[in-house]
Amino acid sequence: MRSAIVQSFLLGILTVGLSAQPLQLNGAGATFPYVLYSKWFDVYHKKTGIQFNYQSIGSGGGIKQITDGTIDFGASDGPMTDEQLALARTKRGTNILHIPTTLGAVVVAYNLPLEKPLRLTPAVLADIFLGVIKRWNDQRIADINPGVKLPAKPIVVVHRSDGSGTTAIFTDYLCKISNYWKQKYGQGTSVSWPKGTLGAKGNEGVAGQIRQIQGSIGYIELAYAVQNKLPYAAVQNSSGEFVLPALENVTLAAESMLQAIPEDLRASITNSPRGYPISGLTWLLVLEQQPDRKKGKALVDFLRWALTDGQKYCAELHYAPLPKAVAERALKKVSQIRVP
Repeated sequence: MRSAIVQSFLLGILTVGLSAQPLQLNGAGATFPYVLYSKWFDVYHKKTGIQFNYQSIGSGGGIKQITDGTIDFGASDGPMTDEQLALARTKRGTNILHIPTTLGAVVVAYNLPLEKPLRLTPAVLADIFLGVIKRWNDQRIADINPGVKLPAKPIVVVHRSDGSGTTAIFTDYLCKISNYWKQKYGQGTSVSWPKGTLGAKGNEGVAGQIRQIQGSIGYIELAYAVQNKLPYAAVQNSSGEFVLPALENVTLAAESMLQAIPEDLRASITNSPRGYPISGLTWLLVLEQQPDRKKGKALVDFLRWALTDGQKYCAELHYAPLPKAVAERALKKVSQIRVP
């Protein structure tokens, strides 16, 4: 009798201990919004006790893991293709929704001791990454940067080596401004790059290579350029204006492209007529039918917070808050999530 009481007591302690364990949501994917997501996860954990385990492995990894069912949510800066969505639907038995969370700028960062920001036209930018323009004092670069002393250094192009939403945004832009790029290399989270370019993993890896190599140039998310004190170019938009990636210019780009955002919210806003032309949305990828009640409810509550109160943390971390119209549409998309 006494043994049974002791066993019951110990079982009760174990049950309480297990029930007291904090709920944890597991995610993986984009490095582009990692600075903001880290802040969100920390603030929301302090607010609710919910823990987040997020692996910043690149958008390609996030898409794969949400498709394979090894995480509770994915993250990508490049929307999933129709083929990827169909595969995920077959594997998971439900649709994957794209929930936009913030806006960011993919900046063209470089390692040159210039007195003012480099200016780049779409044609010159494309030819630098194609390897057509090989030295910094090329006449085409000099013509759009009058009064700037450009060195006779070779240009070293750095790109992402992993599956990357930042790459998806940048190559989407290159496809719009260069038919040759579109036909030869295309758009996606991972593409073949011209010979002679250097690859690095993650936004942090590309930023690190640019810092180390004089005369280098590459594409990274704005927050990583700011953190690493890297200069970045003013890029000419489709209206002919040279625009720096200030947050208001990122928001302006999104607002000028609102009519192009479809019902499923998978949208490209690059090469915009107004604002900074290499801007992009980033998304959390979530199952429409959640498999777990507690996790599903916690994820829905977090998404609603991120799309409302969470937006106030964007600007201080060098991301642009979602335009009101986009945030409202995202909230409607969250309301489609079904929890058992």
